[in-house]
Amino acid sequence: MSLNLEQYISEFSAQNINGERLLQLDGSKLKALGMTSSQDRAIIKKKLKETKASLEKARKAQEKMEKQREKLRKKEQEQLQRRSKKTDKCSSDATEGTNEQ
Repeated sequence: MSLNLEQYISEFSAQNINGERLLQLDGSKLKALGMTSSQDRAIIKKKLKETKASLEKARKAQEKMEKQREKLRKKEQEQLQRRSKKTDKCSSDATEGTNEQ
């Protein structure tokens, strides 16, 4: 509707064309759905290309965030392990000092 192509809504609905399926359509499939106007197909294909690029950008951003989170988790684990080792060492040093007295 935002592209002023309302005339195709009923056929797309009848063929169960949802967002995921729409992204898989090419010019010949659009034509088979009754989109006879090459201008209308060009509009849809351009919008699909933009949408795919936007989705890819979002996917890459999501992957980057996940990598950063994983890196932060590893860093926190390493810090906890270092603290644990220091605590263990201090405990054993204190125990040895008590035993010597």
